[in-house]
Amino acid sequence: MAFAVARTWDEAQLYLELHPCPDCGSIDAPWEQALIEVDGELTSSYAAICPGCNAHREYLFGLPGRETPLRGWPTFGGPEPSEVLDAGQWLDVADTAASEVPPDPAEAGKVLAVARAAVDEVIKFVPPGADAVPQDGFWTREGRAVRDAEPGRFRLERLLLARDTYDELGRELGAR
Repeated sequence: MAFAVARTWDEAQLYLELHPCPDCGSIDAPWEQALIEVDGELTSSYAAICPGCNAHREYLFGLPGRETPLRGWPTFGGPEPSEVLDAGQWLDVADTAASEVPPDPAEAGKVLAVARAAVDEVIKFVPPGADAVPQDGFWTREGRAVRDAEPGRFRLERLLLARDTYDELGRELGAR
């Protein structure tokens, strides 16, 4: 049984944050990560007891086939597109971060770094030579809703502009 690969710890943590407890809706959980074997395959397990309702929660991820180079923060993944979050979910992460930029320059820089990195993740869904994220880059209800609300935002030129804008704002605030 193959599991979707969480390329880095940051990507796995974001996935967990975006998936609240199905019983009570809490997003807080004391996640414990471990490597386990499932059907002979080494797998990354994230397990917790929900503090809101005591439900046992566990998510299993495949391991990347190679080491992901870590540069800066956050590091969501390597050059390949995500298997755990689709393009629409990544753009929603960027939008949420950009809408919550705090007044403190250091904290603002961190939030803008998340927005920029999330847009970078959307760009990875655009195949070489293409000008937009293809339909198969959206496999969740949430991701398709973001795409359907404004499909033009998934054109490469707009994604590059958004990424560069977040980067420039971060530099202006003295981030990185």
